[in-house]
Amino acid sequence: MRKSEWSDEELIQLLKQMPKIEDNRHPRDIYQNIPQRKRKSIQWVFPSIAAIAALFLFFILVPKFMDGNQHSTDKAADRESAQTGEVKKEASQKSTADKREMTSVASEAERTAIYADEIGNGQVLTYWIPDEQAEFLVPVSNIVTETQGKTWVELFNEKASELKEPEWGLTDYYPLNASVNIDQQKNVVLVDVPYGHQYGQGSANERLFINSLKKDVASNSTIKQIELSTGGNTGIEFGNTGIEDQLTVSNDKNRAFFFYYPQGSEQPFIVPYDDTPYNDVQSAFGAMMGDPPKTNLQKSILPSFGIENVASEGKTLIISFKSNAALEDNQQTLLSLEAILLTAKDFGFDKVSVSNPPVSTIGPFDLTKAIDVPVAPNKRDF
Repeated sequence: MRKSEWSDEELIQLLKQMPKIEDNRHPRDIYQNIPQRKRKSIQWVFPSIAAIAALFLFFILVPKFMDGNQHSTDKAADRESAQTGEVKKEASQKSTADKREMTSVASEAERTAIYADEIGNGQVLTYWIPDEQAEFLVPVSNIVTETQGKTWVELFNEKASELKEPEWGLTDYYPLNASVNIDQQKNVVLVDVPYGHQYGQGSANERLFINSLKKDVASNSTIKQIELSTGGNTGIEFGNTGIEDQLTVSNDKNRAFFFYYPQGSEQPFIVPYDDTPYNDVQSAFGAMMGDPPKTNLQKSILPSFGIENVASEGKTLIISFKSNAALEDNQQTLLSLEAILLTAKDFGFDKVSVSNPPVSTIGPFDLTKAIDVPVAPNKRDF
């Protein structure tokens, strides 16, 4: 840089010659300009510090926030898991309750025949009613409690009008178109039909009438003779056999019992097959497990029974089962057991004992003890 040619004195004189400049501002205003610049600087610094502090807090709080979120998520998951567990628990409890209910239902299977322990002072009445197609006779029984010293024939006549044959899926047959009485001195039953009666019209009517009379008397008494009359005159004329004045009553024996399901019914009648007596009870059981002898009958012993051997000890029939026999405590098994008990009775046995029971109980029956045979089949309310 070139050295100035002006001397100090010359510069002073030059400045003195320049116009005078006056600043009319108050000194306070001039002073305020300085803090404002500083405040601008401070205003710039504070946001920077705030940003740094915020960033610092961010790094401190974010992990805690994330931990909190994770904790909340874990709690939500725990709640969801707990709710799922509760639902599963309720479902399990419901399933257990259902199983208990099913077990309860199974254990409440009801016997369908009449047994000695329920008769008390009552009188058992059995009616033999034709099935819906009038092919065979179905025994139906009940207990009459208010006997009032009446004979079984009087009770039989009174209750005949209370039968519910159509409701049971049977032929509407009783009361008979006849008067039925008893001669106690002669110990015979007297049957008198009116003129023009229907029982001699056709072989089916004749057969059913004669067989029902015999079975009614045999089931309800020890009487062995029936005397027939028409309008008070001896004898009844039938189309096939002519005039009959007497019938001999005999107890049918050695029969097998099968199931008969009336149309629309889920509960069968247990019915004896009269046409073929069997040589022994084991043969009868074999027939009850096989093909039924009539179209409208069904086998009455379930395949699950698996009877292996049958023996006797006095008046007790002893049954042994195969090792793979799978009996269940339910109504169907109980019905099969009752068919066995009724068949055993027909062969002269008073009790049935199981030597190796696959289950301890079937319905009300204790298979670990000898079981009494029924008094009468097919209990129905009159």
